[in-house]
Amino acid sequence: MASAKACILQLTRTSPATLTRAQWRNPPSAIIHCFQRTARQASSSSNPQKSGKKDVVKKKKAKTSFTQYDLRDAEQFSLCDAMRYIRAFEVGRLPTSSKYEIHLKLRTAKNGPVVRNRLRLPHPVKTDLRICVICPPDSKHAATALKQGAVLVGEDEVFDAVKAGRIEFDRCLCHVDSLPKLNKAGMGRLLGPKGLMPSAKLGTVIRDTGASVREMVGGSEYRERLGVIRMAVGQLGFSPEEMQKNIKTFIEFVKKDIAQLSDRIAKEIHEVVISSTNSPGFSLNGDFRSPSSPPTRTLSG
Repeated sequence: MASAKACILQLTRTSPATLTRAQWRNPPSAIIHCFQRTARQASSSSNPQKSGKKDVVKKKKAKTSFTQYDLRDAEQFSLCDAMRYIRAFEVGRLPTSSKYEIHLKLRTAKNGPVVRNRLRLPHPVKTDLRICVICPPDSKHAATALKQGAVLVGEDEVFDAVKAGRIEFDRCLCHVDSLPKLNKAGMGRLLGPKGLMPSAKLGTVIRDTGASVREMVGGSEYRERLGVIRMAVGQLGFSPEEMQKNIKTFIEFVKKDIAQLSDRIAKEIHEVVISSTNSPGFSLNGDFRSPSSPPTRTLSG
């Protein structure tokens, strides 16, 4: 079968002036076949379904990091100004019923390791934490734990209460000597789903019960989720000075956690936002107060 190029060449050689009347009535078959083939190719290329070709839809490349916005275009506030606006949203609330929360937005990859830890703030937010310590009830470890504020100590009596559905504690610690007995009692399937199962990875399998209970009473836990670390850092009745100390301690702990990660993992704090139980978030600019801020004594109690 002749190609389109050969077809055009044949046309140039056979000009109308050289064709006889018989040739006009019966043109060369090569020319007819060339034009028929060209017409078929044109129609098949215009209809991809008939030609068997499918339209290729290009997929958008998935983002490997969380979207962060340019803070130069954002409205930011000093700590005192943000507390003044937040307290306006909390009018009529008891000073202990609403909490200030800090949101640390990180510049980080989506599939990287998360930051998770526990700390005790200079001014604790929640002091009514009920702590259980699994250790021999007549040992010095049990006596030390009770002295530091634990509400429940023991082994078999704790296991029996958990199996009966009476979980009357918010945190659970286990002494290393009682860990085999804890695992043998099958507490993992009862305490695990509630996030109360002691684990060496989380630092709840301990040796010094007194120091661990003292650190946990009034302590707070935080964990990175979707590139943001959230934690309550104060009650509505806290003064700006108390809030400043708590926020500074929280940020320093998070920076230490980030520094302990591998050098190949890029993670840094991009923005600090403060909010409360019933208020929106206010981005902080790092200043304690601005020239127009009210006196700090009016922002507590």
